Amino acid sequence: MDRMKCILVCLVACFFTLQLCVADPIFYESFDESFEGRWIVSEKDDYEGVWKHAKSEGHDDYGLLVSEKAKKYAIVKELDEAVSLKDGTIVLQFETRLQNGLECGGAYLKYLRPQAAGWIAKEFNNDSPYAIMFGPDKCGSTNKVHFILKHKNPKTGEYVEHHLKFPPSVPVDKLSHVYTAIIKPDNDLAILIDGEEKKTANFLKGDDFEPPLIPAKTIPDPDDKKPEDWDERAKIPDPAAVKPDDWDEDAPMEIEDEEAEKPEGWLDDEPEEIDDPEASKPEDWDDEEDGEWEAPKTDNPKCADAPGCGEWKKPMKSNPAYKGKWHAPLIENPNYKGIWKPQEIPNPDYFELEKPDFEPVAAVGIEIWTMQDGILFDNILIATDEKVAEEYRQKTWKPKFDVEKEKQKAEEAAAGDSDGNLSEFQVNIPALGAFWFWLSHFLLLSSNNKLLDLQKKIFEVLYKFANLPFLADYKLKIYNIIEKGEKQPNITIGIVVSVALVMLTIFYRILFGGKKAVAKATPEVRPAAGAAKPVNNEGSSSGEKEGDKENESEDAAAPRRRATRREN
Repeated sequence: MDRMKCILVCLVACFFTLQLCVADPIFYESFDESFEGRWIVSEKDDYEGVWKHAKSEGHDDYGLLVSEKAKKYAIVKELDEAVSLKDGTIVLQFETRLQNGLECGGAYLKYLRPQAAGWIAKEFNNDSPYAIMFGPDKCGSTNKVHFILKHKNPKTGEYVEHHLKFPPSVPVDKLSHVYTAIIKPDNDLAILIDGEEKKTANFLKGDDFEPPLIPAKTIPDPDDKKPEDWDERAKIPDPAAVKPDDWDEDAPMEIEDEEAEKPEGWLDDEPEEIDDPEASKPEDWDDEEDGEWEAPKTDNPKCADAPGCGEWKKPMKSNPAYKGKWHAPLIENPNYKGIWKPQEIPNPDYFELEKPDFEPVAAVGIEIWTMQDGILFDNILIATDEKVAEEYRQKTWKPKFDVEKEKQKAEEAAAGDSDGNLSEFQVNIPALGAFWFWLSHFLLLSSNNKLLDLQKKIFEVLYKFANLPFLADYKLKIYNIIEKGEKQPNITIGIVVSVALVMLTIFYRILFGGKKAVAKATPEVRPAAGAAKPVNNEGSSSGEKEGDKENESEDAAAPRRRATRREN
């Protein structure tokens, strides 16, 4: 019995030991300690950005900080042993916090494949070959969480970048976010943001990557040419048609209405405008310099109660005889052969692939250009178990995110108190979503991949609208609405309507909203000759632009323009 107990204890111990071994990540960087001496900063000339070991705002947790604006950054960490991506599951995970937002820049990682002989880490740059690039990138119309695989073509031996199609958008706020890419042994890929699955794909499906890893079996024949007699016109003018004898191409479109009569009370001898009786010649008017002064014109008050003034003319009307240019009617083309396409031939570059030929990961690098500072990288992880990544998210990311989210809610609530119209509208968002639920749900039930792709495109467009300058104060609120739609695709239409109504509300408030302080009229005070103009902080005259200076000099050089009789 004692022997059996001993064996049982040993088995249990072995089991837990095995579990611990499995649970260990392949690579983990928390940046709790300074990166200096462990990570290598690129010494290439282009990379002038300074990396710093800094705390995340509001936390005691350290990370790797992008400290300067409008700079290029590059830093790399070589792994003790290259990581194979070919066998089993591989999880790539890291955190970023855009502490000052991200209007234009990257916040992604590069997982480098083994470099050529003689390569040294301090020479890391944009040309250093990588196996995978993963993470946020946003600038202009670009707003995506990249996943790019560099795959070696087995026929040509060349490396090709394969971009994930329709990747998720970047959560543009100032909170900590964790990005996870799970490469599975069945060729599937999953992209998670904050532990929530945002995108799934298959490496070997032609619709998931651009270009696809497996080329098309056939391609258009580059040597096939369209025959000279090939007729692509579906319809042609009827060659047998003849212009009718009574067809007058010169007849005008409009003619005078001969039946029209001048209205009673029309004032033929009264002009529509008269000299303004209240106008007087300015005291500083110089006839020699300015020419003869003429009073400005004003509407003739006698015409106000009359049907019209001045010479009466018969109005124009549509000409019933007008037919315009004659054209022969179209008929079906008897020689129509359809739209020509070159014939398909076997693709000489086609190959079959059971699994991607992933390159091993020998180093982890960050090589970015950004217009924003304050980007913080943290908790970079490579593991073979999804549960390990989940445990690290719960341990390292979730507590920080919860604190930041509560702070954000408090700030939004405070802002909402002074922004009643938008706050009231947001309360009705769930009702709007429910209103469109059944129609959206029906579309989803009958949808295919194209419709799902369309939904993703809709959300991308909504994110672009949210980035319009006049919506800057409401950007985060609109992002929250859009993110609800991404989490619940069945209310896509409701979200579109909601964002549209938010924008209309803001337009209304801009045009007709808040009371403005009434400026008191003050007499214009001209500076004395030689007096200096007020200067603002930028060193230029207050409110003055280069164009104003040019206009001022032109006005000074040219004589004053003579007032015309049409001026008011």
